[in-house]
Amino acid sequence: MKSIVLALVLSLAAGGAYADSCKVQSDSKKLAGAAKDSFMKKCAGDAATACDKSAAEKKLSGAAKDSFTKKCVSDAVGA
Repeated sequence: MKSIVLALVLSLAAGGAYADSCKVQSDSKKLAGAAKDSFMKKCAGDAATACDKSAAEKKLSGAAKDSFTKKCVSDAVGA
């Protein structure tokens, strides 16, 4: 139980690791339409890869890994 709580706390802290979310970057580049869609898709893929790597480094597995990765990617992509 302690490891799950620790993993959730770490996931909240890791959310700030991205200086600008994908959405902020696309807005600052003034992307629209297909260019924005393509950029967002690539950015989300890159974020997922980085978040999976981070979860592996933290030795997370199961629900803790899923929760961490979901939050990490969500924070990286932006709302």
